[in-house]
Amino acid sequence: MLIAGLSIVILMYGTNSPILRIIPDLGERRLLTGFLFGSIGASIAISRLGKVSGAHINPVVTMAFLIMKKINPEKAISYFLGQFAGAIIGCIPLLGWGAMGRSVSFGATTPGEGYTLGTALLGEIVTTFVMVSLLGIFLAFRSLRPYTPAIFPVIYSLMSFFEGAISGVSTNPARTLGPALISERWEGWWIYWIGPFAGAFLATVALSFLAKRITVAKIYHFDSDSDLFFRKKGSAGSGKIDASKKLQIK
Repeated sequence: MLIAGLSIVILMYGTNSPILRIIPDLGERRLLTGFLFGSIGASIAISRLGKVSGAHINPVVTMAFLIMKKINPEKAISYFLGQFAGAIIGCIPLLGWGAMGRSVSFGATTPGEGYTLGTALLGEIVTTFVMVSLLGIFLAFRSLRPYTPAIFPVIYSLMSFFEGAISGVSTNPARTLGPALISERWEGWWIYWIGPFAGAFLATVALSFLAKRITVAKIYHFDSDSDLFFRKKGSAGSGKIDASKKLQIK
């Protein structure tokens, strides 16, 4: 996600990038950047890798599943380690962008000029709250569940347009850590830890009444897991489960 996503950020805003001439309007570039970044996350969710891992990608999403008791603490720790390690390793190739990458700190998120740290912190809390809330709502209702990945391009496009200038719309501590390490830009670094985790926690509490409706700690590939569950739990003789019972469980 970070190799591709932050390369898009560099192309959209980096000095001497041809995109600056093709799309001179900053607002349009913010909309497009958010849409493409969100599309990468959505693509990972529906991919084979996403099927295996659940495509959390973001530590605050893992935390939300942990609070809802959809994943145990041991697995959550392994997810956290993988997410932060992947973010660091994934940002190293960005050094190949050279001067263009350095001109935008390789996509590092820092508080916007003219905004206080408190405003930037609030921006991260609100944007993460919106993201995790929508994720929880889509996962809770079976009719919406298959479309869960589709929310990411839309919401990140809108959040980048309206809030991007304030905090950079991280909503993901791992996404912020990777480019901060290679660019050595640590301004307001704590905002991108406290803000996303606080926003995700508040969203999880607000949607706690829906927790029982969320069946697995995955963003996509729900039905395949249900089918596997039913094959394993079916009667010993036929390997099947009564259709009416299966419907009730779903």
